[in-house]
Amino acid sequence: MNPTDIEVVGADLYMLPVHTRQPYSFGSATLTSVVCARVRLTVRGRDGRLAIGWGETPLNVGWVWPHPTLSYDDRLSRLQHLCRDLASAWTNCGFTGHALEIGSDFQLSTLHDVAHALDAKLGTLNEPIPHLAALVCCSPFDLALHDAYGMLHGVPVYDTYAAPYLSRDLSTYFGDDSDTGVRFAGKYPADYLVRTPPQTLPVWHSVGGADALTNADLRGDEPDDGYPVTLENWIVRDGIKCLKVKLKGQTSGGAEGDWDYWRVVQVGEIGARLGCEWLCLDFNCTCTDTDYVTEILDRLLREHPAIWRAVLYVEQPFPYDLEATMMDVHAVSARKPLFMDESAHDWRIVKLGRSLGWSCVALKACKTQTGAILSACWAIAHRMPLMVQDLTNPMLAQIGHVQLAAHVGAIMGIESNGPQYYPDASAAEAAIHPGIYRRRNGCLELSSVTGWPGLGYRVDEIGRSLPEPIASVHR
Repeated sequence: MNPTDIEVVGADLYMLPVHTRQPYSFGSATLTSVVCARVRLTVRGRDGRLAIGWGETPLNVGWVWPHPTLSYDDRLSRLQHLCRDLASAWTNCGFTGHALEIGSDFQLSTLHDVAHALDAKLGTLNEPIPHLAALVCCSPFDLALHDAYGMLHGVPVYDTYAAPYLSRDLSTYFGDDSDTGVRFAGKYPADYLVRTPPQTLPVWHSVGGADALTNADLRGDEPDDGYPVTLENWIVRDGIKCLKVKLKGQTSGGAEGDWDYWRVVQVGEIGARLGCEWLCLDFNCTCTDTDYVTEILDRLLREHPAIWRAVLYVEQPFPYDLEATMMDVHAVSARKPLFMDESAHDWRIVKLGRSLGWSCVALKACKTQTGAILSACWAIAHRMPLMVQDLTNPMLAQIGHVQLAAHVGAIMGIESNGPQYYPDASAAEAAIHPGIYRRRNGCLELSSVTGWPGLGYRVDEIGRSLPEPIASVHR
């Protein structure tokens, strides 16, 4: 029993709809709107004091639940139902400890049962809620838990990822790795995280599959809202140096390979002309064999070696259920660093991915802060480079996102495309944190969140009105 321990005593759940200013096409999905789940969590310390924490995550249906037989509305409805059920489960879970300890206990013992119970209640056990979707529904509660822990103790939560705040070292979660000789006894997350986080982060611009690259691509139906509508104009306005190219993969036959290849060439040539330095290729789980990816990379090397050199890494080309496919991907990681994204549910799957040839890990706060911190520690200990990737995060979701990137030592900053697809959605938050919602000189600037307790939201200063909560559970 640790005097710094907390327990959850209440949860309020809000649903905030957001619409994109233009469609965002990635993999086989297109995003035009999203509902953000925002959570207000109340915790109690050993001394009886109460604190409030906040967390938020977009319920990005197309990303968390692809290739369904259910309609978009049916999937979104089930995710919202799950969030409601999780409000009760979190309030009544009875776990005590540090936020990291409670978060891990909840995921291991409770999350699956809550999702399974909802599937049974709705009669949908034949198409259960995917684990990735359940993690995303869990994440605003988990983020709020970490924020509340820091708020109760009056310190940034990243300052608490060590003794004496933590009662369990990392060996409690990981054991010791006899295959590599890595030992975790006596080690805490603070031993692997960045001690002095940077004040600026290089930012990646996402080139959606339907985005106009130049004026020649304009169709006449683009928004006239004062923001750029072409890749060229975005690069110039924001000083972008890093471009993430969203590709189609093997979604509809052999023609996609040529489309993907020439999309990379076009983006690469525009980027080089305007001073961009890096590309990454993101297939969003749409490739079913390694040859598809290696042929694109090898062709780039032969025909456009400068663009090939600019490709810093390849992100999640293959189906995310590694346990189901057990696909060996060494052929790709031998050519370029290969990042797990959708697959990287937790450190256990990261460990499996490493054995299959995945060389790097993309972290997302939307798969829980607890999971991201533990995955980061396991990956760093095993010399797997990290990136932090976006879920088109607006509002509060962006703050936890940039805090994660600043503290895990990502190889090249952070992806942030919320400023592209719904910039005005974050106007209230941007008034307090302008540097993390507007990309300048190719970077985000973090001074407004540095040193503040919890996750640094400064919610009391943000002038956002919230609707009535759709669930409110207290004890």
